[in-house]
Amino acid sequence: MRDALMLLAALAACMAGMGWFALSLDVHWAQVRGAVPQPAGLAAALRTLGTAALGAALALCLSVDSASIAVLVWLMSLASAALAIAFTLTWRARALACLVFWAR
Repeated sequence: MRDALMLLAALAACMAGMGWFALSLDVHWAQVRGAVPQPAGLAAALRTLGTAALGAALALCLSVDSASIAVLVWLMSLASAALAIAFTLTWRARALACLVFWAR
């Protein structure tokens, strides 16, 4: 049960990381926040958060399985998260606003 929760947390971290990477781009920021301009320096902070989230996901995968399997699971989680974020940006872009709730 613990392993399943760790892998679910890794998938959630991949989703958040990919979402932060997407929101660091002006076009996706405009999709999610509308006419609200992106604050100065927020793009770099979002990229840093995305990198940290993907690193945390890798660490979670490595804590569950051996390195060879963990990297495979992590790569599949990255691909799944990227696809899910792409679909979300296509159909319900405003749903990603929860990832930047602190930005006005």
